[in-house]
Amino acid sequence: MTVEYVDAGEAIDQGALSGKAGTAPPVVANLTYERILDARSEPHNWLTYYGAYDGQRYSTLDQINSENVSKLRPAWMFQAGTSGMIAGASTYAFEAAPIVVDGVMFCSGWDGWLWALDAVTGEELWRYKHAIPYDVSLCCGNVNRGVGVAKGKVFMVTANAHIIALDATNGQKLWDKTYGDVRAGESGTVAPLVVKNLVIVGSSGGEFGSRGHLDAFDLDSGEHQWRCYMVPKPGEPGSETWPADGQAWARGGANCWVTSTFDPETNLLYVGTGNPAPDFDGAVREGDNLYTDSIVAVDVDAGQIRWHYQCTPHDLWDYDSTMENILFDSDGRKLLGHFDKNGYFFVLDRVSGALVSITPFVDRIDWGNITRDGKVTPARYPDKEGDPVHFFPGPAGAKEWTHASYSPKTGLFYVPVQDVGATATRRRREFKEGIPYWGAGVQVDADNMAGSVSAFDANGEEKWRWRNDIPMCASTLATGGDLVFAGEPSGEFNALDARTGDLLWSFQCGSGHHSSPITYSVDGKQYVAVPVGWGGWIEGFLPGMLGAGHGSALIVFALPD
Repeated sequence: MTVEYVDAGEAIDQGALSGKAGTAPPVVANLTYERILDARSEPHNWLTYYGAYDGQRYSTLDQINSENVSKLRPAWMFQAGTSGMIAGASTYAFEAAPIVVDGVMFCSGWDGWLWALDAVTGEELWRYKHAIPYDVSLCCGNVNRGVGVAKGKVFMVTANAHIIALDATNGQKLWDKTYGDVRAGESGTVAPLVVKNLVIVGSSGGEFGSRGHLDAFDLDSGEHQWRCYMVPKPGEPGSETWPADGQAWARGGANCWVTSTFDPETNLLYVGTGNPAPDFDGAVREGDNLYTDSIVAVDVDAGQIRWHYQCTPHDLWDYDSTMENILFDSDGRKLLGHFDKNGYFFVLDRVSGALVSITPFVDRIDWGNITRDGKVTPARYPDKEGDPVHFFPGPAGAKEWTHASYSPKTGLFYVPVQDVGATATRRRREFKEGIPYWGAGVQVDADNMAGSVSAFDANGEEKWRWRNDIPMCASTLATGGDLVFAGEPSGEFNALDARTGDLLWSFQCGSGHHSSPITYSVDGKQYVAVPVGWGGWIEGFLPGMLGAGHGSALIVFALPD
């Protein structure tokens, strides 16, 4: 299968434009699918986006633990700068999760940057810069969420919807494929996932009325293997949930802009899909609008949907369900946990997609109600033209894209919570390719907000809550040392007791957190790495801090020798 687009930036040399030419040890050369499959047996490494295919963001490393974490100190810092070519200055910040393989760290940034670093010293080994054309349309910041690595290669998507493969030893480009149409508002922000001999990526651009899709490429050659559209065309299963006349389905959204999880036993990718388009004007897309705002199980070999569960039918609040699907087992049952923007914690059977339980995880939910059997009843939404409606949670959700974690040691999920509302006023807009297609004017509350890191068990019972005056907008990390790491928008990077929620340690990083910390070890010494930099779609989740400093840096901590 071949998918080709005319790239608005094709006149620009897509090679490594600038940066340090150097070499890294060939640590990725023997990184196979089998090793990634068994990633948790290599706790000294962080081999894939969530640390392992299950999405738990959990490490068994326990050298840093609840007894000694108070001694944690900075080990090194890598400063990447805050300048760029696209959008405003506030968008230039990390949203990535670094990858570490046997002492070498790979981390992507905004504007097409990718760095290879010495994971002990922070020394830059090589860097790559991808040329991004000026006319790329970006919804929510000039950001990139990370890389994938395997078989001597590093994989990254670019803002202009390319998937590229680089030589992991020197950053030289090996192949480059386009998988989205920038003229139609498509872009790329997702961290690639390597499964078997495939590199799997998803599209961004739902706010421009693009039709979301998941794509797989051959790891070695870059040849396109399959595409799975997340909005069915007329005649396909689910198409009856869209208007029978017109082109609403063709501009329906449901983009896959957060990395999937994967279960080798079911051979399924668990994909979260984004909002329908237009976000707030449901009158032009009557029906449930499958497979938007859904958890979708996709056969990794065939690229076909096997089952789905829709969290918010006929979304009128911009409640993407792109967020992580955490795989875990309980009482002999194969399950997944999903904290949705709409404020509810879903637990599903990951074999069948059947609903197991549903529980609210944020205090204020007034957009509607979901009963324990999954029935959704809307209550407040922008219905009449020009009539403002306030609702909780706002369009950034009770949890945005940043990830919860799960500790099999404690049996608890640790979720960063955003308790903030918004006002939306419906404004009918005709669809025009490449132009924002929201269907409303939106103002997120600048006060009357709160946040927390909250711990839930698999039954949805809250076990503890660490409270904050402002929303928590960064991923959590759980470790075998009975710790939960979580960054604050105001710059503090915190370690909480995984069993009680007590604050054990804090370090002011000088910039807000909207990224994903990891942990790894080299030569028996454990490190915790956190990319910082206050950027991205700040106006959507915390507009009161739009003016805060956003000095981007990758900060790594360790215990003193």
